Amino acid sequence: MGSTFEPNRLNRRDLIKRAAALGAVAVPASGLLSACAASGGGTGQQETGTKSASNPLGVADSASLDVVIFDGGFGDAYAKQFEKLYAKEFPKSKVSHTATQNITGLLQPRLNGGNPPDIVDDSGNQQIKLDVLQKNGQLTDLTPLLDAPSIDDPSKKVRDTLMPGTVELGTVGGKFVTLQYVYTVFGLWYSGKLFSQHGWSEPKTWADFISLGAEIKKTGIAPFAHQGKYPYYINVAIVDLAIKNGGTDFLNRLDQMDPTIWDEDPAKNAIEAIYEIVSNNYLLPGTNGMTHIESQTAWNEYKAAFIPCGAWLENEQLKATPSDFQMTFMPMPSLSGDKMPFEAIRGGANEPYIVPKAAKNANGGMEFMRIMLSKAAATAFAQTANSLTVLKDGISPGVQLRPGTQSTVTALKAAGSNVFNPTYLTNYSSLDVDMGNSSADLMANRIKPAQWLSQVKAAAVKAQKGGA
Repeated sequence: MGSTFEPNRLNRRDLIKRAAALGAVAVPASGLLSACAASGGGTGQQETGTKSASNPLGVADSASLDVVIFDGGFGDAYAKQFEKLYAKEFPKSKVSHTATQNITGLLQPRLNGGNPPDIVDDSGNQQIKLDVLQKNGQLTDLTPLLDAPSIDDPSKKVRDTLMPGTVELGTVGGKFVTLQYVYTVFGLWYSGKLFSQHGWSEPKTWADFISLGAEIKKTGIAPFAHQGKYPYYINVAIVDLAIKNGGTDFLNRLDQMDPTIWDEDPAKNAIEAIYEIVSNNYLLPGTNGMTHIESQTAWNEYKAAFIPCGAWLENEQLKATPSDFQMTFMPMPSLSGDKMPFEAIRGGANEPYIVPKAAKNANGGMEFMRIMLSKAAATAFAQTANSLTVLKDGISPGVQLRPGTQSTVTALKAAGSNVFNPTYLTNYSSLDVDMGNSSADLMANRIKPAQWLSQVKAAAVKAQKGGA
């Protein structure tokens, strides 16, 4: 999904993200795999230790810890640093580390066999959907983690150290079952160097965006690229335009899966705006069939001016990004009549970490999360994965950030309270899958906006009824 959503995903990237808040790319294949999640129970007894001030979750000090990490936009080097912090606290424990891009392929057989890992970064385009896992009773209730003392300040509970919305986004089916660890913003990205060379300015309105696209096209550069193989990314752009246009009313009804919103002006305005990219022939040739890496690399090669993505983009593209590229983030441009300002952005917790209910060392999995929510771990993540976490003021003073990451910090400050984060990706994951199929057709000009709206409304009705 990167991520979540990436496309974690929410899910993002190779994602979801990547989304959500993102977390995870939703493609038909992964949707089918998720729908087949079985509810295999554990066959072994869980290992527990004695609770104390230094061991509030009751971890058995000699119990091994099995860690599985999605090796996507954030890589897995950061997790090895977390594991060192865990091993320091529990030196008798054997910590195993597995990195994969195929979470379903690795995790599903272990869930079915009753011997799952103790903690999993359940992200990527092969993510097992959280709502599916929760319905099957396969997730540990993480409320004890929230009520445990913070490592940095034991007078505070962990829940009091988290960015707003983290608990809500981690709640599925009424229970807090996933730690969405990465604080990500979503929007458009461009090269500061390219824009400076051509004298282009960041477009704050959609009309300016379309006008600038004509100027960009004259130089032989495509105005827009997207991760066509994973339509989660373009879904985020479409939905964010609609949310900014319709305001909190549209956002709330979207999360409540009210299908009538797709008959109304915010949705129409958003999809018609995105279709202008198609009708003006602004797309990078071939982008509709590209993976996230292929399209993002072409963008890094100055073949396209804009690309939509979450804040994992910089770390995911480190090897492909020229040193003087000046990666820069911006909010989605404003549509006429928007109820939210230009500075409003999608931002919030994503990249879901879970503790399977049948995990042998479930307490260790939660303690690993508690360590993740320390300043030492949050700073290590910022330096290693070039992204922020959900820990408030989590980065130690003096830490230098890369240009793209710094631009997201700047954008967050500018947004102030105008930060939104839809939850439908977690609670109604089938909508993103179906919307993605329609978006892929729209971007390929196989359907028009009216058809997209009709299909997405039908998908919302299905999701509302619990369709998979």
